[in-house]
Amino acid sequence: MQRISKGKAFTALAVVGALALSACGGGAKPGKATEDKPVDSLKFYNDKGGWKDAFTQVGAASKKDIGVGMEPVGYSDANTYTAFIRSSFRTKEKADLFSWHTGKELQDLVDQKLVAETTDQWTKAVADGNVPEQLKQYFTFDGKQYCVPLNAGYWVMYYNKAVFKKAGITETPKSWAELTQVADKVKATGVKPFYQTNILFSFVWFETLLAGKDPDLYDQLAAGKAKWTDPGVVEVMNEWKKMIDAGYFSDPGAKTEPQAQLKNGDVAMINFGTWFSGNLNTLKMKPGTDYDFFVIPNVNPALPKTSMIFETGPVCSAAASDHASTVKKWTDWWLTPQAQTAWANSRGDLSFNPKAEVKDPGLSKLNKDVGGDGYRLINRWFEATPVPVATKALEVFGAFVTKPGDPMPGLQKIQAEADAYWAKQK
Repeated sequence: MQRISKGKAFTALAVVGALALSACGGGAKPGKATEDKPVDSLKFYNDKGGWKDAFTQVGAASKKDIGVGMEPVGYSDANTYTAFIRSSFRTKEKADLFSWHTGKELQDLVDQKLVAETTDQWTKAVADGNVPEQLKQYFTFDGKQYCVPLNAGYWVMYYNKAVFKKAGITETPKSWAELTQVADKVKATGVKPFYQTNILFSFVWFETLLAGKDPDLYDQLAAGKAKWTDPGVVEVMNEWKKMIDAGYFSDPGAKTEPQAQLKNGDVAMINFGTWFSGNLNTLKMKPGTDYDFFVIPNVNPALPKTSMIFETGPVCSAAASDHASTVKKWTDWWLTPQAQTAWANSRGDLSFNPKAEVKDPGLSKLNKDVGGDGYRLINRWFEATPVPVATKALEVFGAFVTKPGDPMPGLQKIQAEADAYWAKQK
């Protein structure tokens, strides 16, 4: 999952979870593909209607490079799209290409043998340096890979350069202590240091603090191997409360879009995925001139690697596709630097492929850096956390940032939801 529509997110969480359970309950059958029929164009069903222009550009590029075009069929409503894809497996015409979600949603399709295996493609892509090894685990089930990456967004701290200049900040922070100093300088000028919201993205600062303090606990919590009431989680919530009480955050109930808040100088910094560059560019802000970003330092300076929150979504194909050879030809191309250069620059974003030639210098450097050994990739909280648990946690986080207090009652509510969820999994 990439950009999440705030208005539909809570409904999407509930419906996707319900559909996942209903699909697991029966009805969908993998079936068998008929004789392979090569074609010169594939339809790519996706839940990213806003990316139509970028997909169209990529389709033209693939037609030119390998003789196989790609026609995007976009949906803007998550519920409608999820229902369509799940029902398509029961029809004669299976989706050749479709976007999906990592985590439990992808596992559901794999368990039912509905999506094509891509182990050989992953082995070659990793060996060729076209996909970071660390990404593979999020597409792996029982030792085999399924689907290929659609994108990769790395979460960094965007900042308004004019606000920094006014506050006398000449260098970006390299430690958490320095980040706090930057926040104090910005606050002294009358500007709120950080953006915060009480709706969908209310999870961002919990994610940042926990992953930067104890990434092992972060992973254990997502896997049900730690409790939301454990001391390490409580410490993070209390640290978050201290930051709120210190006046570091914007009004969480503000209706102004975050990109406008950053452009207007209402906030100095926003913690978002690299897709946010596109949002800022749409407002005619220039990277490196009006805005820039920096890697968020760890809360715990003793950690051996910098925790880098990332999000990725898969491009999948139905296991029973009639056009399997063409699908493989296209997805082989999709993993290459040539394809990913076209894809990244069509959206003003970066790519999962470190070799992609990204025009934005800052994004280009980040794209290469995260493929090295200095970073530990951390799956974004929204994808890492089971749907029922995430739904309850978002409710608790929203209330917490609106009226911060003792975090334990809220954590107990989340843990109760987690207990119920993990008990069903066993």
